Amino acid sequence: MNPNLDRLQPYPFQRLQTLFADLPSRNDPAPIALSIGEPRHPMPAFVASTLNAALGGFNRYPTTRGEPALRETIAAWLQRRFALGRVDPETQVLPVNGTREALFALAQAVVDPRPGAAVLMPNPFYQIYEGAALLAGAEPVFYNLNATHRYHPDFDSVPAAVWDRVQLVYICNPGNPAGSVISERELGRLIERAERHDFIIASDECYSEIYRPGDTPPPGLLGAAERLGNPDFARCIVFHSLSKRSNLPGLRSGFIAGDARLLDRFALYRTYHGCTLPGPLQAVSQAAWADEVHVHENRKLYAAKFAAVVPLLESVLETSLPEAGFYLWPKVPDGDDEGFARRLREHANVIVLPGRYLSRPTPEGDPGAGHVRMALVAEPSACIEAAHRIRDLLS
Repeated sequence: MNPNLDRLQPYPFQRLQTLFADLPSRNDPAPIALSIGEPRHPMPAFVASTLNAALGGFNRYPTTRGEPALRETIAAWLQRRFALGRVDPETQVLPVNGTREALFALAQAVVDPRPGAAVLMPNPFYQIYEGAALLAGAEPVFYNLNATHRYHPDFDSVPAAVWDRVQLVYICNPGNPAGSVISERELGRLIERAERHDFIIASDECYSEIYRPGDTPPPGLLGAAERLGNPDFARCIVFHSLSKRSNLPGLRSGFIAGDARLLDRFALYRTYHGCTLPGPLQAVSQAAWADEVHVHENRKLYAAKFAAVVPLLESVLETSLPEAGFYLWPKVPDGDDEGFARRLREHANVIVLPGRYLSRPTPEGDPGAGHVRMALVAEPSACIEAAHRIRDLLS
């Protein structure tokens, strides 16, 4: 067996099951899960008809690089959304079976597992980043996201000796769980660092389309690269998904885009490893990337939930509106995030995720400890009911 498998830590939701194992199940009041970021808004109306019209495609093997029409639609969306000059659908776009697979697989393709190899990632983080680094034979190194820096990365605090051995940097923009947005200026500074130290930037932008209506859309890595004078997106790879943007987590559809040289090598890797996206699912994906109406409606739903929930919680928890995304990242009153999650589950039947399950202890502390993550993905009435139960329990 690969000995690196023993270095993987239990997934957050496994730990949550263990935390609640001795608590009796109950249905009065009905349970409300705010623990997992699985969108529950209605899927776009065109999905069923598009899928039905494309069913014949299940009798053909899909290609690794995906259908040209899908790649062209994605390239056009990137150009519109991030004000890019041109994205080449032939060489700079690759559809994938959900960004989880791609975020993990990229490290296996690009990391040279020589002594001292390091992968830099946020802390708290999406645990796929850590597992990808470990199984690629590299050391996960963390940059902490904490309240003193408004949950934004402070790349200047990373020692020069670390930058010298970093091969891959994961960023999440907007962030999971705090919803912080890295500015285009800061993205540009990171790109300049990548040029000096010769590493690759993997930008997880799966929450980029969930922001308050009327706000400036969060910037992307490719836009920062182009406006920095890097129109080929050298060393830059972005990841986008239909799970959050279009309420289609079960479709398992996303794409990566950026540096053509890196995508060419990654495509070679995926001919051996990757699961290709079936033709009918590519048809649905193409329709989703071509439509913005359902995305606007999605934003309005999240904005309404935040507007209703945050005022209810602010009187009992230290919390505020995120810059983007659909999570709340409040501090718990006594700093015991596991104990807080157990109390909510036992007495209010509301399920939240302890922050320490999304982070790792470092010499500077554990930036997830003392927080919980709340995903406002359920229908509005359920999110509001959960907020009332939390407020009632704490007050």
